[in-house]
Amino acid sequence: MKQMLLVFLGGGIGSVLRFFISKTFNSYFQNFFLGTFLVNIIGCLLIGFILGISFRGNYLSQSQTLLLSTGFCGGFTTFSAFAFEKHSLLQDGELFHFGVYTFSSIAIGVLAIALGLWLAKML
Repeated sequence: MKQMLLVFLGGGIGSVLRFFISKTFNSYFQNFFLGTFLVNIIGCLLIGFILGISFRGNYLSQSQTLLLSTGFCGGFTTFSAFAFEKHSLLQDGELFHFGVYTFSSIAIGVLAIALGLWLAKML
């Protein structure tokens, strides 16, 4: 139960911050979502740093890592988890799985958005 509360708390804070940054910066350029881009890149930097110091030793407890990585970064952006998983595949030399997972995640994700929009129009 404690773990779920930590993820809930971190996710809520991350989501609110993502909303604020996106709302603030997405209107700067036409056809480029600067706020979303910033959130995704910052989220990747943060999850890399958080998990990096967590793996190194006693810098963060398991609860702090869960609050910050799964909770905050998960609420802030799921792109950070996606990027970390891709990095892990590359580190393990899994180039085929890296390519298949990356391409299929993006392509099927975009197709799923289109299908969802199409289904909504059918209502």
